[in-house]
Amino acid sequence: MIRSLSMFASPLKTIICLGVMGTLFTGCATKTLMTKDNKTYTRTNKVTLIEDQVVAFGKPAQPLPNLPAHSLVIAGQQKSYVLTQGGPQFVSLIGKLDPKNIQVTRELSFYSEKNDGHFTGTLPLSYVKLKEDISKKDLEFFIENGAKECSSSSDERMFAQRFCFEIKLAGVVYPAANNLASLKALSKPYQVSIYTHQEESYKSKSGMNPFEKLVLLPFAVAIDVVSLPFQAADKIFD
Repeated sequence: MIRSLSMFASPLKTIICLGVMGTLFTGCATKTLMTKDNKTYTRTNKVTLIEDQVVAFGKPAQPLPNLPAHSLVIAGQQKSYVLTQGGPQFVSLIGKLDPKNIQVTRELSFYSEKNDGHFTGTLPLSYVKLKEDISKKDLEFFIENGAKECSSSSDERMFAQRFCFEIKLAGVVYPAANNLASLKALSKPYQVSIYTHQEESYKSKSGMNPFEKLVLLPFAVAIDVVSLPFQAADKIFD
């Protein structure tokens, strides 16, 4: 089951949860890149393996074999996405920055190169604040966490300054959490998806697509998740 994260001694207060609706996509989508080699044409298709809705952010109720103790779980309606990289930084940012000033700039979209249960991606966050309210301590925190100054013209007109974070994420796919129904839903849906690339001959007509279904991490079983008790997330993903 997913329990609240009391281990993070930060002002995280409430659980993040989302509405539950997930759609599995089974076709080749969007971009097609064409190459020509000795009169043989190939194309690389972007294949969406799954689109899911986030239910909660948490941590495994029990340690998972061969995975870091600090693993973070994105509990989806269809699957659990266990972050083995980037989780602690995400929790640190949400715990130390004012959540009302944080924005998620796009949906979570992960890439699975081999569709073997592993994925990588980034979580883009921006933090904006009035220039007069930014302290030296704030700037030191931004530098330590790899933030880049990314103020827009609108920010400048309001005498504000914006900093952008790109949190590098990596993880593995598990079945949906056992205690999914007990988690409090987020106020608004937040989408997570995983895609891969497939090459095929331009002249051939593809039959069944071996990439059209998301593969779990081998030997992965459904887990219980402990919800992260941060009120911050509810504001950020709202």
